[in-house]
Amino acid sequence: MTVSTMTIEEIKQYLPHRYPFLLIDRVTEMDPGKRIVAVKNVTMNEPFFQGHFPHYAVMPGVLIIEAMAQAAAVLSLKSAGIKNDGKNVYYFVGIDGARFKKPVVPGDTLMIEVEQVRESRGMVKFKAVAKVEGQVASEAELLCALRSLE
Repeated sequence: MTVSTMTIEEIKQYLPHRYPFLLIDRVTEMDPGKRIVAVKNVTMNEPFFQGHFPHYAVMPGVLIIEAMAQAAAVLSLKSAGIKNDGKNVYYFVGIDGARFKKPVVPGDTLMIEVEQVRESRGMVKFKAVAKVEGQVASEAELLCALRSLE
């Protein structure tokens, strides 16, 4: 089953993040348990632009990685039918091979593609790529884990 889109309100049903730390705006494509494509519209109104290279507004690389991790979390949580109920937390626990190839600036639309690579012992590995206008801005392998707070 392929989910065609998710609005910001639907995304918030799965993620605990809120402004200014909710870093995906929409899901345009999702194949549960396999792949997701999410969108982050980068605007000059982002609070991090005030202090991160104020003379040349560039989205911090760690926030691009966080946006990828949030997309991965939506993929895993929606695939498992686990909503943001305060009983579970989906942690970003590892990163390998992070590369930053193109600056992301205000006005860019960041297309985030995340593919689930494998799942083992409660850990899920993902391959993630963030693109702007078809060009790779960043890529990484992410490791995430679901933990119960109960």
